Amino acid sequence: MLFAPSSAPSGVLDAAATAARLPWSDLADEIAALLKDPTVVVPQRAVLPLAQGGSLFVMPATDQSVAMTKLITFTPGNAGTGRPSIQGDVVVFDIATGERRLVLDGPTVTARRTAAVSLLAARHLAQVPQGPLLIVGAGVQGLAHAEAFIHGLGVREVWIASRSSASAQALAAQVRDLGVDVQVVADADAAVPHCPLIATCTTASALVLSAPPRPDAFLAAVGAFTPAMAELAPALCQHVARHGRILVDTSDALHEAGDLLQAGLDVAALPTLGEMVRSPGAAAPERRSGPVLFKSCGWAGWDLAAARLALRRASPAPAATAHWADPSA
Repeated sequence: MLFAPSSAPSGVLDAAATAARLPWSDLADEIAALLKDPTVVVPQRAVLPLAQGGSLFVMPATDQSVAMTKLITFTPGNAGTGRPSIQGDVVVFDIATGERRLVLDGPTVTARRTAAVSLLAARHLAQVPQGPLLIVGAGVQGLAHAEAFIHGLGVREVWIASRSSASAQALAAQVRDLGVDVQVVADADAAVPHCPLIATCTTASALVLSAPPRPDAFLAAVGAFTPAMAELAPALCQHVARHGRILVDTSDALHEAGDLLQAGLDVAALPTLGEMVRSPGAAAPERRSGPVLFKSCGWAGWDLAAARLALRRASPAPAATAHWADPSA
């Protein structure tokens, strides 16, 4: 990788510098620690509809020493244009002094914390953590989940399915550079019987997976985060509810988990990741009782975990402002 000085002001990190502060396993550990921290306060995020079908997300959170807000735009119309669908920043403050400590790249934080949350859930619930892994969707989240599961679980084989053959091939090249075997498949459903790990990482504009997962499967669904969005067919969700277990990232999924809501499931009755992390013994028997669906909708607490880790990993100014090729570009 090539290094060059960054022109960003001190404390303002570009995508690559943000990623460097958030290694996969450490970020998953930080998320687990945050879920056990009673000082964490996370108000419900505000979502402001924008013209042209976009949204502005305002996501604050705090603990006893750090306050942060993520401000991002989600612009579905950018798909296929070369412009990212998610743009924005995470602004981090010191509570004691009120000082702004960091500005992190919002899309990078979003990608890494989302995949790290999936990694944390898989650590607890995946029956075959080494894979193979099926990635459905060849965008930023597809790459992030491939990296997280390769580095965090030891996955050595990745299958990729995408509506865009060119995007699938581009992601395959990036994942292959991580030193694992990769194959591109035209039909995600046909790959399901071969893959005990699955991550659906699309913009959820249409259903992308219908085949019921195998009995030992762990499926992380991260692309849908409104009631109108869904990646998974209702019958798939209902199958897992009957034969395995469904968890959600937080109780906010009651209003946001389109996959589950459209399947007619009682989301309020489902356990959360926090409940599992705080009572790990309760999850152990479930590892042997059918497929697991982990539904992730997003939460500002995950961004706070990233902010806490980034602050702890602060390095001297010259290193902190170094720049190198963004692996999610």
